[in-house]
Amino acid sequence: MAVDRAHVLRSAAALLTRKSTATMDEVAKAAGISRATLHRHFAGRDALVRALEALGIEECEAALDAARLDEGPASDAVRRMVREMEPAAALLAFLYTENQLFEGEEQNAGWTRIDDRVSALFRRGQESGEFRIDLSPAWFTEAVYGLLASGAWAVSEGRVARKDFTHMIAELFLGGALRREES
Repeated sequence: MAVDRAHVLRSAAALLTRKSTATMDEVAKAAGISRATLHRHFAGRDALVRALEALGIEECEAALDAARLDEGPASDAVRRMVREMEPAAALLAFLYTENQLFEGEEQNAGWTRIDDRVSALFRRGQESGEFRIDLSPAWFTEAVYGLLASGAWAVSEGRVARKDFTHMIAELFLGGALRREES
């Protein structure tokens, strides 16, 4: 019986986003396979996390494509981005806490591509006069990532309704990012 690698990764992502300390035995059980089969596909937790990282990058890039970051007002693009990122937010929240992904020179170039695209959106919003200029695009980028992760955790814990995810994150973020008329 062939094992569907995508199914194993999705099962692992679903479990690890709820329980980041899950063991490989628990991951195998969640995927409906034996631990030996899991280890044939992923030599250990690090290999599994790296595969989840690749999945997360793929999903983020697809979400950014779907959000059409270069179209219309930057604030509308932020709302689209948050909406499109919502399905991947729990996986991103897990990956955000996996320190080994960000150590040394081995950081995946995919994260840099994503950061560059998101920062470009915020820079565009600053240049158009929509966003504050006293905060850097890099800070806006980190802030929106933090809100996405926090929102995913709140939804998974049942403290926030999934249907409110996009509105709460986008509006809280934009409430601090939008440039206000000076009096």
